Amino acid sequence: MKNKKEEQIAAKKKHIEQLKKKRKTEPDVERAMPILKEKPTILIVCEGQNTEPSYFNQFRLSSATVKPVGEGYNTITLVNRAIQLANEKSYEQVWCVFDKDDFSDNDFNNAIAIAQANNFGIAYSNQAFEYWLILHFNDHQGGGMHRDDYNDKINELIKPFKVLYDGKKSKLIDEDFFELLDDFDEKTDEKRVDLAIRRAERNYNQHNHSNPSKEESTTTVFKLVQELLRYV
Repeated sequence: MKNKKEEQIAAKKKHIEQLKKKRKTEPDVERAMPILKEKPTILIVCEGQNTEPSYFNQFRLSSATVKPVGEGYNTITLVNRAIQLANEKSYEQVWCVFDKDDFSDNDFNNAIAIAQANNFGIAYSNQAFEYWLILHFNDHQGGGMHRDDYNDKINELIKPFKVLYDGKKSKLIDEDFFELLDDFDEKTDEKRVDLAIRRAERNYNQHNHSNPSKEESTTTVFKLVQELLRYV
């Protein structure tokens, strides 16, 4: 009887030891810390210090971080600044945002070439960034429109919505204006940003891009916006 009891105790002890050994080899599921993946950061180096950064800052992305930087530089100087920033820190993507304005054709075209050589995205506008905003409300066909007329044209288009864009002083795109850009068009029942993308792409494709400085009115901001929308 005693031997049988001792055998039972020994068997129980052996079983407990086996369980302990098994626990040591199994992964601790309860204590495992989640691995947090860092969101990719998209650097957007802007010529303007107000309009463009205030616009891109409005994007709320779920799987990426937008870092718009308003440098106050233009064309080639801006692209060189982007190269400097890209060398200081690693970014998933780097984009240069600049306008033709009244800069020389040579500077504008060379800025595009240098940005392409560095694998940067390019969101240029000929003549200015506000042309991209106009395309959300007006199906402009890409012919000449002087940038001096942009502010009045924008406010004419958004007046029915009781929204104002101060393109001469503050040059900021506030939340109300951005929501209007992202809202649905009452005539087509499409999102205005989708309309702007389609119109900008159509106007851009009318040219062969051998001399972007002469391709008025065009904007490639639609390429950057398309990319950002992938991360919404």
